[in-house]
Amino acid sequence: MCDKFLYALARPILFSLDPENAHTLTMHSLKCAASLGVTALLPKPKTDPRTVMGITFPNPVGLAAGLDKDGSYIDGVAGMGFGFVEVGTVTPRPQPGNPRPRMFRITAAQALINRMGFNNKGVDVLVANVQKSKYYREKKGVLGLNIGKNADTPIERAADDYVICLQKVYPFADYVAVNISSPNTKDLRQLQGASELDALLGAVKSEQLRLADKYKRYVPIAVKIAPDIDDEQIKAIADALLRHKMDGVIATNTTVTRDAVNGMPNAQEMGGLSGSPVTAMSTRVIRALKFELGNALPIIGVGGIMNGSDAKEKIEAGADLIQLYTGLIYRGPALVRECATALRTTS
Repeated sequence: MCDKFLYALARPILFSLDPENAHTLTMHSLKCAASLGVTALLPKPKTDPRTVMGITFPNPVGLAAGLDKDGSYIDGVAGMGFGFVEVGTVTPRPQPGNPRPRMFRITAAQALINRMGFNNKGVDVLVANVQKSKYYREKKGVLGLNIGKNADTPIERAADDYVICLQKVYPFADYVAVNISSPNTKDLRQLQGASELDALLGAVKSEQLRLADKYKRYVPIAVKIAPDIDDEQIKAIADALLRHKMDGVIATNTTVTRDAVNGMPNAQEMGGLSGSPVTAMSTRVIRALKFELGNALPIIGVGGIMNGSDAKEKIEAGADLIQLYTGLIYRGPALVRECATALRTTS
């Protein structure tokens, strides 16, 4: 296929660059390709609609947050054939993130470590970029907007940041993702604790209902959690999600563990580990969540999906949709179609 061939040519060049520079080059290239109509020529998955959170997704394969933090490249990434695109994480105010270098490949393990730290231009820029995109203006697909808190906002005031972002993105999102699981913002994962999670979800749910009344349109909210949680924590999170009537859960973010990559180059770097080493961890959380939630709440599975079999495994564990990130870096855009093809047998 042409996308496989083109990526096979491009990958050695991209992997010779600093990972963050390679990312920027790739995203700019996709944006240019979309503006010239080139991405429209890429092979696309067949339509395979799934209704989740009250939304009909053209196919169950989505782009995870993090690849396009400011919504600058929505049309470019959408051209790869995703059933939905999630952009962010965005914060109320712009912030530079952590010092560079802050992204590292562990090629032998098909993995990445990143400590980006929610680098973004702020929620107002994200909203402006969304409104400029053809994907949004022409309603070409499902758009998720992922929100977080600023690094300098005290954890006890975190809910304020999420509410501010929710207010601003609500009119433009098909769903909103609440990121409480990045390991690269100090204390953020504390929000997964029982009392902190209760307070946050209460504030977010109250604001969601107020906004639904204001705009006469209900926008679902999904909460993104970490893989580094045990069964007791999973049960507590599941109970909180049900109690506050959240609309979905995204499992999972990156891991802080290093067991699968110990001794490999870059494995000692601080940050969240993604890619193949997270595959089993993410699937374990999905399976445990499914046990706790049953069919009461849908699950979006993400973490270490490197091929169609990994995607199918996530669905069989209990996920309703899946998202890609690191697998795209190692496999290229053909992975979207491969996963969509594998999942057509699971509908």
